[in-house]
Amino acid sequence: LEHCLTVRTTITRGEKFETPLKKFQAVDTRDGIAKALYGRQFSWIVKKINDVTCRNVKKNSIGVLDIFGFEDFEVNTFEQLCINYANEKLQFYFNNHIFKLEQEEYTREGINWSKIEFVDNQPCLDLIS
Repeated sequence: LEHCLTVRTTITRGEKFETPLKKFQAVDTRDGIAKALYGRQFSWIVKKINDVTCRNVKKNSIGVLDIFGFEDFEVNTFEQLCINYANEKLQFYFNNHIFKLEQEEYTREGINWSKIEFVDNQPCLDLIS
């Protein structure tokens, strides 16, 4: 694996040429492999979830049950922080478009409505960012 990450191999007309990669090239190679592995792993997980939960559905899908709030584990990893941050961003997008912007539009248009209170999670996002 180390050789594959640090050396470029080219075969031309039956001849094999090996060129050592510079550090930044090896880092790019490593990052590319990691991205491909995570991408394939995510696709595999989505497929397995869909196979179990969507047996009679012809298309791929994933549903998100609850995107608001942090999960609290005994040990929270960086990965969990990233998941929680993504969930908070999704919740902010939802709140902003469904509550805040819609209510502002109702006010501009003079529509009679009752204000809907919601938790603005922008401070949480600011803290993490």
